[in-house]
Amino acid sequence: MLIKKAIRVAVPLTLLACSSAVLAQTATIYGVLDVGVEYIQNVANTQVPTPSGPSTTLTRVPTNSNSAPSRLGVKGSADIGDGMSVVYTAEAGMDPGTGNMGQGSRLFGRQVFAGLSGPYGTVSIGRQYTMTFWAGLDADIHGGGIYGTGGLDSYLPNARSDNSVVWMQRTNGFTLGANYSFGRDYATATPAPNPAATNCAGEGTDATACRQYSVLAKYDTKTWGAAFALDRMTGNGTGVTFGNLNGGMADTRTIVNGWGKFGDLKVGGGLVGRTNDATAAAAQGAKSNLWHIGLSKPVTEKWTVSAQYLVLQYESNDAYNATLAAVRGTYALGKGADAFVQVGNINNNSASALSVSGGAPLSSPTAGGSQQGMNVGFRYTF
Repeated sequence: MLIKKAIRVAVPLTLLACSSAVLAQTATIYGVLDVGVEYIQNVANTQVPTPSGPSTTLTRVPTNSNSAPSRLGVKGSADIGDGMSVVYTAEAGMDPGTGNMGQGSRLFGRQVFAGLSGPYGTVSIGRQYTMTFWAGLDADIHGGGIYGTGGLDSYLPNARSDNSVVWMQRTNGFTLGANYSFGRDYATATPAPNPAATNCAGEGTDATACRQYSVLAKYDTKTWGAAFALDRMTGNGTGVTFGNLNGGMADTRTIVNGWGKFGDLKVGGGLVGRTNDATAAAAQGAKSNLWHIGLSKPVTEKWTVSAQYLVLQYESNDAYNATLAAVRGTYALGKGADAFVQVGNINNNSASALSVSGGAPLSSPTAGGSQQGMNVGFRYTF
């Protein structure tokens, strides 16, 4: 009888303990599949496999993004008591056109980290977003889309660093954050395309080589917000694949932006000021300013229209300046599915050859050329 009673008591207690353990943990699988086709005019003939005349047109499936970068991830948390939780994220970027992994063919190239969260914020370690990403999250209207800020500065949609320690605290509308990377990027540009690859693994005996740090102060309400961020990355003693940041050189961005809602109209804009030591000897000079302003508004129950205008200005030589304008229409199909169409136009000054599209390399015009692009696609978010 005692054994039977023990079993009757132990089994419910065991089930209760298991249920409590399950309830104390969360895990979410999420993702974005963003596919489309784009058509670009006035591509320099040196950029395409079969050149014809001084320029030609290009039709392709963008590899990086259309309206948003494609990804697949899992994230979660586990309550460990005393107001503390374990948190984790593992997020893979991908090219849905070919099935290749993104960010230099890394399995979890967008982010992968684990950390502890409590009353004084979250501390995490791994490959993570820098504070530049969080600063632009609300004010950059087209975000990581191909006709946007990434076309004039490829780092902005790739603002993340390897081997980093991050602290973030969100309370009463304020977001404060900082990160420090001991080796900001091991990836190279080839054989796997990666627009922000720098071959700067760091973590050696040189305490300044390939380091990166960034800080953030952000405030948001239901109707407006503002952000400030500083992001600085250093080179190494021998030079790196992209950017040519040798020892003692740094690439620094200062971001100031804001957004506001006026009914169902959202307006966002800001400035990315950059000082890049690696280009100090180049014709365009070390200092530049990237201005952007955009708006988004639902025009029917299903349709939302957004537009963005960007200006890139170099302080010492305006021959490298450029302007980019884009308009996007998004149709809500329902259940996380959207269709979109967007057009973009870039005007380059005489020495600039930036592409209208950040969707893939090899689409630049000749120096000083203007360029138009059109992109039609479908996005599913889950």
